[in-house]
Amino acid sequence: MSTERDFEKVAALCKAKLDLAHVQLPEEYHYHSLPLCVIEAVFSIGVQYASTRNTVIRFCQQFGIPRLRKEGIPSPMEQLSMTDFIGIYDEYGIARVTEEVFRNRQRTSTRNGILKSEAVLRFSQVLVQFGIDYLQDTDRIIGTREFEERIQAIPGQRSGISLRYFYMLAGSDAYIKPDRMIARFIYSALNKRMSVDESHKVIMGAYRILVQEFPSLTPRALDYMIWRYQREL
Repeated sequence: MSTERDFEKVAALCKAKLDLAHVQLPEEYHYHSLPLCVIEAVFSIGVQYASTRNTVIRFCQQFGIPRLRKEGIPSPMEQLSMTDFIGIYDEYGIARVTEEVFRNRQRTSTRNGILKSEAVLRFSQVLVQFGIDYLQDTDRIIGTREFEERIQAIPGQRSGISLRYFYMLAGSDAYIKPDRMIARFIYSALNKRMSVDESHKVIMGAYRILVQEFPSLTPRALDYMIWRYQREL
């Protein structure tokens, strides 16, 4: 169980180690189309980030799809829709998407996990079932219980880490990705390990303290600053 004192300790470590006054989000928070957010969210779990980035790049190169937007959210006409993305799976099949497009055979877990490429498809199918095709649509499902239950029922998605990261990639500033990088940072501050939900609670508690001094800070930006710091250790 986390406490206010835990929040204060993590906030103090953030102030000591992170340049909170100068935060710039990385390129992956500026994807051109929603399917890229799904690919990144699913493939990013438990691996070095370079492999995830390369997977997204290979997909974009295969189909000549813009990876990053320059400014603002592109109009739906300029984006690859979730429906058309699923159409690629319909045409190629999961095996060819895995081998020829993503060129990535990673699984959602080492025991009884499914291919991440299949998890991407299932995640995408849920989005379409909820009427979500474009980046502009995501406000309708972010944080909704029924949607989250459907996503977390996909093998390998129970923790909700990919789901939270998807929200962040789709544009929400209100979430963090409580993965191993966050866990390590919290451990260095508190000398104790926490669950995914407790990690989320601690970082959000620290954020509420920090935002009083750094009003332009968002949970998403704080998450990135912690991730970057941990990666460089």
